[in-house]
Amino acid sequence: MGAPIVVQLVGELDFPSAARTNSRLDPVTAGNHPHMVLDLRQVDFLDCGGIGVLCRARRRTRAHGGRLSLVITDPRFLRILDAVGLTGSFDILGAPPDTARQPERRAVHH
Repeated sequence: MGAPIVVQLVGELDFPSAARTNSRLDPVTAGNHPHMVLDLRQVDFLDCGGIGVLCRARRRTRAHGGRLSLVITDPRFLRILDAVGLTGSFDILGAPPDTARQPERRAVHH
């Protein structure tokens, strides 16, 4: 398997930003990437709209035979995923994969 595509999310991942974030992630999740990583280390707020974005990205990635991992270091976000029963639905990483092997890194500001 090749190096993953890493997408760094920045700012608030919430209901008001969900449609805009989905529109920016959709082209990436529509591709044939065996492994995609959403880096949430620079996300400062997460609500149900943001959870929807993560679930949509996971569903779209899996539909193309890929896998989605999340980089989460904020314990609040881990508690949110746990509270809604999604902890086991994502591969949770404490840091992004080795950047020396990454062919592509994208930032999504919302």
